[in-house]
Amino acid sequence: MAATPDEHPSTTSTFPTRQKPLPYSFNNGQRTPLSSILPPLVFGTATFNYQYSHDPFALDTTGLVTSALTHGIRAFDTSPYYGPSEQLLGDALATPFVRETFPRSSYMILTKVGRIAAEEFDYSASWVRQSVLRSLQRLHTDYLDLVYCHDIEFVSAAETLEAVRTLRTLRDEGKIRYVGISGYPLDVLGSTAELILRETGEPIDCVQSYAHFTLQNQALASPTLGLPRFQAAGVQVVTNASTLGMGLLRRQGVPIAALGDFHPAPPGLRAAVRQASSFCDAHGERIEVIALRWALETWSAVGAACGSRGDPASGLPWISESNSDVGGAKMGVSVIGVSNAQELEKTMLVWRSILDGLEGGEETARKAGRWSRAWEWSCNRRKAVCLLAEGVQEILGSPWFGYSWASPEPGFVNKRALSESDAAAATTSADDVESADQKEYISPPQSPEASATAAAVIDQPAQNQALPLR
Repeated sequence: MAATPDEHPSTTSTFPTRQKPLPYSFNNGQRTPLSSILPPLVFGTATFNYQYSHDPFALDTTGLVTSALTHGIRAFDTSPYYGPSEQLLGDALATPFVRETFPRSSYMILTKVGRIAAEEFDYSASWVRQSVLRSLQRLHTDYLDLVYCHDIEFVSAAETLEAVRTLRTLRDEGKIRYVGISGYPLDVLGSTAELILRETGEPIDCVQSYAHFTLQNQALASPTLGLPRFQAAGVQVVTNASTLGMGLLRRQGVPIAALGDFHPAPPGLRAAVRQASSFCDAHGERIEVIALRWALETWSAVGAACGSRGDPASGLPWISESNSDVGGAKMGVSVIGVSNAQELEKTMLVWRSILDGLEGGEETARKAGRWSRAWEWSCNRRKAVCLLAEGVQEILGSPWFGYSWASPEPGFVNKRALSESDAAAATTSADDVESADQKEYISPPQSPEASATAAAVIDQPAQNQALPLR
């Protein structure tokens, strides 16, 4: 049964009027810049998957999405590769309450194309088109705000270029609005962004990098591999995803769910993170809390060069906040991932505290009737987090601080072969696209092949292992 605000104490305020649309327009061939409307906090739904959950359908995804919206989240990131993520997100956004209170124009949907399975990729024009049509159906929408080519390092540059051109054709047809690329190796992302600009004369709108601006690895801020290169290629926005390094930076270690241990981090790195976690424990903190706050807060400033002036989530139920309320400057865009209401609530409190520490935070708190010293508290908290972050980085040391795993692994072969039956499916009508690909939902996002682990031998995380309140 669909969850409503009555089921979540933090959202039981009187119902507001319909939320206002995002300020998007397309006139005389000119589109609103993505960097002026994409919110700086994006709700990622890779957690709606068997990689992070034993049963994604048992999660209260409707309640999570509804609560995220009421706390000001206005962008959701998903992918066909994230198992049932698109279906679950689409169903959550299609409830009567959400449709009535949050019209489609009031939030953004970001999804991806090209990655089918751990070792299967198809960037052909026919598959890209089919994938977009299927996503439109699953997400119950007639347009997608942003579509990435998913994990481009697994295919050739020519294949990525073909997929980008196909997505731009779909953009011209009104099915999508912006086009991006995503992946892990920064050099591949940078060279591909440069290639797209050189070959098409038009820059890619957005680049999504993951696990490259965390406590463990900050290469995305590198002057040679990171933001300056993307800026030079004309990229509007660079989003920072996997702020916990795909779950590596947690006290309980990498997530182990229905697919077993998927994480590509080598044993030495895992051991170093455990030592860093013990260091945080000794100072009354959890490494995931330090990692989350440090990444969100630092990227909001560092990532501003390729950031956005979209309105931020306020982090408070039914309270709207504009970009001008927090200083009016661009903010780096981060993607968060949560799997239960407690994690979402605590993440929103962390985000609220980060906003309190921005320019104008004192005045914003006063006008909103919040604690007059919230700005001071936030600034002091930032200093404490940065101090512990430096300690974590000292413990990680060489070679683990700044270490990047191989993606793809040596010897990778794309097993996707476009058979006659696949080709026929790729040309099917929109009404039949859902049946064109009947692969199981079990597929981990952005990871090597995972070996399934019997549910009976998987340790269920205890309730107190959730993200603590800080």
